[in-house]
Amino acid sequence: MTNSTIDESPDATTRQRSSGTAGTPHRVVIVGGGAGGLELATALGNKMVKSGKVSVVLVDRSSTHIWKPLLHEVAAGSMDANTHQLEYAAQARWHRFVFQQGELKGIDRNRKLITIGSLADDDGIELLPQRELAYDTLILAIGSITNFFNVPGAAEHAIAVDTLSQAEHFRRRMIGLCMRAEHAIDMHADQAHPTLDIAIIGAGATGVELSAELRNTAEVLGAYGLHQLDPVRDIRITVIEAGPRILSGLPEAISIKTTALLNKLGIAVLTDAKVSEVQEKAVLLANGKSIPADLTVWAAGIRAPQILGELGLPVNRLGQIIVQQSLQTEIDPDIFAFGDCAACPWPEKNSTIPPRAQAAHQQASFLLDALQKRLAGQALPTFVYRDLGSLVSLGRFDAVGNLMGPLIGSTLFIEGILARMLYISLYRMHLVALHGLVRTVADTLGHWLQRKTSPRVKLH
Repeated sequence: MTNSTIDESPDATTRQRSSGTAGTPHRVVIVGGGAGGLELATALGNKMVKSGKVSVVLVDRSSTHIWKPLLHEVAAGSMDANTHQLEYAAQARWHRFVFQQGELKGIDRNRKLITIGSLADDDGIELLPQRELAYDTLILAIGSITNFFNVPGAAEHAIAVDTLSQAEHFRRRMIGLCMRAEHAIDMHADQAHPTLDIAIIGAGATGVELSAELRNTAEVLGAYGLHQLDPVRDIRITVIEAGPRILSGLPEAISIKTTALLNKLGIAVLTDAKVSEVQEKAVLLANGKSIPADLTVWAAGIRAPQILGELGLPVNRLGQIIVQQSLQTEIDPDIFAFGDCAACPWPEKNSTIPPRAQAAHQQASFLLDALQKRLAGQALPTFVYRDLGSLVSLGRFDAVGNLMGPLIGSTLFIEGILARMLYISLYRMHLVALHGLVRTVADTLGHWLQRKTSPRVKLH
């Protein structure tokens, strides 16, 4: 990897880049097929590839896409991931871009090449060799990974739900432990009756939403005869938060309301509870308390992937790539970054834009316009983040949130059916960006009909 000296002339950030041959398409490479990356690749393919002036390649280490905010539902079994996954290769075929599967290994900025690692199957047999891919404009959108904050035992004994495989692993473990608990396998001699203890570390949106979904799953699994445990008394769920309240990034009114709802569901909420160690069957707190845990979930934070710090690009203390408000990196105008992996200024808050799905969606829309202007030799616009509020779903039990924006004038607290409908609409907006309105309506109807003839949770 080389940090080359860049052209700092006034028009260096706006002039059209070409591949060096007249008539050759401008090569746009997007690394990361999350919500923002896939939406951008799809939009570019729809609007710019047909002209022959642009080619688009999407790179991701996985072969399928699923909207990350859905993973807690997959983990709880209330959503079958098989019906909501999208094959990257199919999306690429439908929307005129190219998909390359593999993991980013490095960038050569002098030669304008990225290195993609080899791909192997489950048996370790190589399917694709390590490759180099040329770009004229490179866009990094590789998201984030779990941050265990070096807590002893956390990586070994806690399960994260940041990927589809992790969510599926948690669901299988939970069902298995419910069945074992019913038959008193591993039951302690001093226990009056079998129990299953689930500890969720971290009370952000993921931890809170997962806790409510798990309560629903416990009830449904019992109804289908997979266990005879009392879903509230015997399956005990504890949410552990180091801060003074849950959902710290949201208004306090939402935190108070959600805490009351969780308590009503029989979910214990511990605040000001810093985790000092995660053991196989317990979570130890800094105050000396021990929380029993047959199954532990880690939802306490995220960090940037390690590879970002190895690319020769400026990063912040969290490992995110530092970008300007044009979403270009500080030292190379040919490289953009957005979403969770980027630290983009938020001047109104004297901070950086938070890692939310709505931010990635807005940035993808911005980059579509910015790239069109860039190839036309026009000045790049400035990205302005619009915080539209936040919503938290408690599954079939309730939903709460706040709406923000110029039409509202101030923060508006919502709950109940309206909040639930708006929460669902966020996913539908993502689908519209990928498939268009007609196909999204058909897809929604199909899933609704399927759920009428399927269990409320995945039972295997």
